[in-house]
Amino acid sequence: MDTTLNMAANKPTLASRLMANPVVRIVLGLVLTFAAVPLTMIVASQLVAKPYRVAWPQLLAAVFVWFGYRFYVRRIEKRQPAELATPGMAREMGMGLLLGAGLVVSSFAVLAVLGAYRFDGVNPLSLKMLLPLAELVLVGLVEEMMFRGVIFGVVERSLGSKAAIVISASLFSLSHLPNEGISVLAIASLAAYGVLQAVLYMKTRRLWICIGTHIAWNYCVGTVFSSTVSGHAASDGLLRGQLVGDAMLTGGVFGVEGSLIVVLLIAGAAAFCLRRAFAGKA
Repeated sequence: MDTTLNMAANKPTLASRLMANPVVRIVLGLVLTFAAVPLTMIVASQLVAKPYRVAWPQLLAAVFVWFGYRFYVRRIEKRQPAELATPGMAREMGMGLLLGAGLVVSSFAVLAVLGAYRFDGVNPLSLKMLLPLAELVLVGLVEEMMFRGVIFGVVERSLGSKAAIVISASLFSLSHLPNEGISVLAIASLAAYGVLQAVLYMKTRRLWICIGTHIAWNYCVGTVFSSTVSGHAASDGLLRGQLVGDAMLTGGVFGVEGSLIVVLLIAGAAAFCLRRAFAGKA
């Protein structure tokens, strides 16, 4: 009788069984991480006139996203968010920024050699060129925390690193399906980028290099090269130029991320990192 009572007492509750379910953990993680973004934007739009909603709503939302993700890790994952520890942050962010910028410059350089990008000049430097950083910091934080921190992390603990890379990269690319001009090449490019980011996270167990790469890629494409980013048209940036010719090279409406050249460059970088990551596990 005592044994029966002990077994009943030790039986997991419904709540504990739900919290142990990987899908439930992922959903909770995504909600807790992302929910602050629309809420902040809605409140800001109701309380402050549009001319005064410049940069600060995005930065405020980024702060809430930071706390939302940390709350998820501590309360749901029951661990410390070591992936966001600040020691070493500057160096890792710097490495990510250099990697992201390098990929973009390499892409446009190859396109220029092939005649698919025509450089027309340089615009005067302006403080306005810094304004997009507020939104890009928010996007970098949100997407890396969601796809690498939450999805990759939960799947890896459940199914292993290889499955986590495939699933997180696939979901990352598919999340861009609603974007204007989406194409097969764009999906392939985003999937390759998702693999690259997942491997960087797997190797470092830190999000900073991934966040840096993400910010630099979007900023350089949109504000340095004044080009379309994932179907979102960019305003005039530092460099004046245009993508011309076959959509297979230019990416068409989606932008340079839908270019075959970008697919090959990012896939090459991802393959290199994958080989190094699993070299010692063979």
